[in-house]
Amino acid sequence: MDNASRSERSRNAALEAAIAIIARDGPGRLTLDAIARESGLSKGGVMHQFRTKEAVLKALLERQMAHFEEFSNRYQAKVSATSENPELATQLATVREAATAPNSAALALVAAMVENPGLMSLPRDSEMKRVAAIKAEAADPDLALLRWAAARGLLLSGLFGMSPLSKAEHDRLFARLLDDGQWTSLERPAKARAAKSAAAPSPKATTPRKRA
Repeated sequence: MDNASRSERSRNAALEAAIAIIARDGPGRLTLDAIARESGLSKGGVMHQFRTKEAVLKALLERQMAHFEEFSNRYQAKVSATSENPELATQLATVREAATAPNSAALALVAAMVENPGLMSLPRDSEMKRVAAIKAEAADPDLALLRWAAARGLLLSGLFGMSPLSKAEHDRLFARLLDDGQWTSLERPAKARAAKSAAAPSPKATTPRKRA
């Protein structure tokens, strides 16, 4: 095995050990020593890959983001010619994929981001770009965002074990969110919304009463 392959193998072993530690013991127990014990690597081997705990957390988050970015790119290439809202369809499918994937890594990352809020800027910046793209393509941006937010809610409630819904119900709701035909009749085009807003009566100005 060449040096590059050996280094990549050690890096992956350290990251998998970090996920196991955070999922089992919480992010507060994550240390380079703990990663070394969990992975079977020497502490020097771990530090060759990551100098600090923060570097480990950042690498975990970047790896998770890269995984779902790859999924999104493949899905969007598939639906771009057939969907009226390919960006929304892609993000809904990506959230569904995250909801059906094993939860240990996602829970570990959520816990890590809570401990280190600075890490939240990475996914937040990506989410802002996705939301802008969803709004730009939609006939009714508000409705599109409601579908997106509903999917995120299904993901998070399942992730934290708070959802009262069965897997079949989750699957059925995601399928409905993805089906544009279920939502077309509810769409209000931007021009119609603007016209309705312009036609709405303005609040009456209040005038002081004259004293008798």
